[in-house]
Amino acid sequence: MINIRIPATSANLGAGFDALGLALTYYNYVDMEEYDGICIESADNTDIPRDESNMVYDSAKTLYDICGKSFKGLHIVQTNNIPMARGLGSSSACIIAGLAGANRLMGEPLTLDETVDLAAQIEGHPDNTAPALLGGIVTAVFDGKRVHWVKQEVYTTLKFVVAVPDQELKTEKARACLPKEVSHKDAVYNLSRAALFSASLLTGKYENLRTAVDDRLHQPYRIELIPHAKEVFDTAYSLGAYAAYISGAGSSLMMIVDDKNTFFTGKFRFALDKAGLRSWKIHELHIDNEGTKITNVGN
Repeated sequence: MINIRIPATSANLGAGFDALGLALTYYNYVDMEEYDGICIESADNTDIPRDESNMVYDSAKTLYDICGKSFKGLHIVQTNNIPMARGLGSSSACIIAGLAGANRLMGEPLTLDETVDLAAQIEGHPDNTAPALLGGIVTAVFDGKRVHWVKQEVYTTLKFVVAVPDQELKTEKARACLPKEVSHKDAVYNLSRAALFSASLLTGKYENLRTAVDDRLHQPYRIELIPHAKEVFDTAYSLGAYAAYISGAGSSLMMIVDDKNTFFTGKFRFALDKAGLRSWKIHELHIDNEGTKITNVGN
C-alpha cells in the first residue's frame, strides 16, 4: 500500500483568474493499493462516495484505462482535511491523489508533464491541479490539451490565514454568476495585477499585494454570494494584512500576512467572534513547496 499526501491549494490569487495558484501546508491523505473490487473507507468519518463515483477511484481508473493496464479495483482509505466546496482545492486533491497514486502503482508510466496535462483535462483548468501536484506557486496556461506551466518555489516571511465559513459554494454556482464578456479595460486591469502579484511576491515587494489581488473578472460578482465577506476583508486590513482575496471560487477567504504580525490570527479570531461569525474556521498556513508526496506504508 502507498500513502499519498496532497496539499490544499488556493487558486486565482485575486487577479490571476484560472491561471495562478499556490499550494498550502494543509493536507488530504490517501492510502491506496490494488484490490479485487472496490473498498473505499473514510479514516475521519467524512461522508464520501464509496462506489465508482468516488473522484479518487474514478481518476485512478481513468489512468489505468489510458495506459491499457488490467484494472480489477482499488482499496482506498481517505483522510479529508481539506473542506469540500470551499475554494481550497478539495476536488483537485482527489484528482491528483487518484492520478499520482495509480501512476505509482503502475510503475510511473506517465511523466510529470503528462500528469499535469491529464489532471487539467479532468478538472477543466489547471489553477488548482497543477500546484496540488507540483507545490509552490504555479503560473499555468491550458490550451485544451497541454498545460504550459512554471513552478516557482517561494520562501517568504509570509503566512496565509484562511477564513472558512460554514457555507458551501459550488464551483458551478460561482462560475454561473460571472459575465460572459468583459471589457478591454477590465482585461488590462486584471493582466497588470496578475503580473504584479507574482513579481511582488517573489521580490518581497509585499506592499504591492493589496493592489495586486484586486480584480474585475470574478471577485465583484462572487463576493455577493459570500455573506459577510466584505466585512471580513475590512477586518483583515484593519489588523495589518497585506492582502485579502476570495480563495478559488470561494467560499473561503484568504489573507496574506507578515509572519512578524504575531498576533494577527488571534485578533482576527476575536474580531470574527465579536461579529457573530463563530462558526467560521480559521487556519494559519504557509506555502507548500513540495506538492504531492508518495511513500510506501510501513517503510
